[in-house]
Amino acid sequence: MTDLKIAVMSFAHTHAIGYLAALAAMPGVEVRGSDPDGVSTGSSIVELRGADLAAALGVDYAESYEELLAWGPDAVVVTSENARHRELVEAAAAAGAHVLCEKPLATTWEDGIAMRDAVEAAGVMLMVAFPVRFASAFGKLRAAHESGALGQLFSVRGANNGMLPLTRSWFTEPELSGGGALFDHVVHIADLLEGLMGSAPVSVTAVANRTLHAGRASAETAGLVTITYENGVVAGIDCSWSKPDTSPVWGGLTLDVAGTGGTVSLDFFGPAAHGLAAETGLPIESRYGADLDEAMLRTFLDAVRTGEQPQPDVHVGLRTLSIVLAAQESVATGKTVAVVGEHAPVDA
Repeated sequence: MTDLKIAVMSFAHTHAIGYLAALAAMPGVEVRGSDPDGVSTGSSIVELRGADLAAALGVDYAESYEELLAWGPDAVVVTSENARHRELVEAAAAAGAHVLCEKPLATTWEDGIAMRDAVEAAGVMLMVAFPVRFASAFGKLRAAHESGALGQLFSVRGANNGMLPLTRSWFTEPELSGGGALFDHVVHIADLLEGLMGSAPVSVTAVANRTLHAGRASAETAGLVTITYENGVVAGIDCSWSKPDTSPVWGGLTLDVAGTGGTVSLDFFGPAAHGLAAETGLPIESRYGADLDEAMLRTFLDAVRTGEQPQPDVHVGLRTLSIVLAAQESVATGKTVAVVGEHAPVDA
């Protein structure tokens, strides 16, 4: 028996593929999508858009967003280009639907604030899609920190590295993405630090360049970001698109946390079987473990059913966005930049 109607607005982000498939397989969920601007560029699943992708996944399809919202969804998943998040979130909120929005929340502070105001005025919930927060390893790290086992935290080193995202070329076009590797990758680790510490960011120092993949992207392809927090922690983040085109996997995310009582190192996508392809000699890597996207989606659907706001919420989205915007300003000016913006109470 169906108890939830979930709409997916836009298939521009590659995560739309996994979300659609996972939602379609969940009992009690009816899923429908719309991607009116999508054009398929090939026959592989990552190259399909619009009705072609919906058909490949066996998902019902609406020709327009208006038709999709007229269906009366309980909730909407927004997986558009970053710069188009605002218009789709505002449309979903106006239709009375709860929202799961891809990260980063927006590409400008003004858009982020408008999205917050739209969902609050409509009385609907907004959750930001940060799936790594739902890894069991992160839960154990939080438990260790909260028990005092790590003592006082003082340093964090994170790396979120990936391939140049050419299967959806808008990622490398700042007018649609908001920026390059800085915009794409910093927010994931910023969210983990938010969930771990609940401390506000104070200042950001960042450097970036386009040396990697020279000439193939119109935005930065490598960056290093240092963040200081109110609790005294200093965090360093490598956010580069540094995986080669021949990499057997898209990338990975690691976190090293140091405290006065001990240290913890996490490789969130480390468990894998490794080998070599007989014909090409290229490496093969088959990852295994829990599906973090599915865990995140289940948390969101549970919240829609209960009416209890899930984390990370729109305020977390704004704080992680403020870090990225400060990093961009630091790169442009060569100076350390104070993080200004919303410092809402943290309830992670």
